[in-house]
Amino acid sequence: MATGKRKAAAKNPLTAKEGPSQFTVIALIVVVAFAAVVGVGVYWKNSGGGIAVPANASAQGVTVGNEAAPKTIDIYLDFQCPICKQFEAQAGQTLDQIVSSGQAKIVYHPIAILDRASSTRYSTRAGAAAGCAAAAGVFPQFEKELYDNQPAEGGAGLPNEQLVALGQKVGAGGDFAQCVDDQRYAPWVTQLTQQSLRDGVSGTPTVKVDGTQVDATPQAVAQAVAAG
Repeated sequence: MATGKRKAAAKNPLTAKEGPSQFTVIALIVVVAFAAVVGVGVYWKNSGGGIAVPANASAQGVTVGNEAAPKTIDIYLDFQCPICKQFEAQAGQTLDQIVSSGQAKIVYHPIAILDRASSTRYSTRAGAAAGCAAAAGVFPQFEKELYDNQPAEGGAGLPNEQLVALGQKVGAGGDFAQCVDDQRYAPWVTQLTQQSLRDGVSGTPTVKVDGTQVDATPQAVAQAVAAG
């Protein structure tokens, strides 16, 4: 895997750096140029701006697990990001165990930092489709499908038809297809990307436990959750 900056790094509001394929190296610690993101004034429904928030989600992201869990794991991700896929593959089982045991809940923040690495703004489209999946009650399953079918950077990304098919594969019904085609939750993804700046995020994956950033490894996350 290349170690230089991604092609779109100089243009993206958030930039990303490819790291070695070994997961022990924490990838995507980057300098951020957020001017374009900060300049966009987007507000939520509860502040009068009319941004649609998916059912089963919030202005902060998609929560998986018991809302009353004593600890919170925040995961900032981009569905075009290869290291995010690697993190899910390595840490997914640990995260599932933490959630099922009630130790912590996870708040997923699907952000769009790699739109310029795609000719169709795939990061935003995939994040918006994930919002549709949240509304359909299948976000965790859809997240895994997106990573399992992650396209290479620099291309068009998955077409909407394939995003719809992946959602339907994991049980998304209702108006899921229309939701994906409309990119209904694209403004929500934009707002989450803006919020990531205010949260101090400079790349993906970024993982925090109770507000403190930890290494994006299953061991580091488990240790932080277990700490008193």
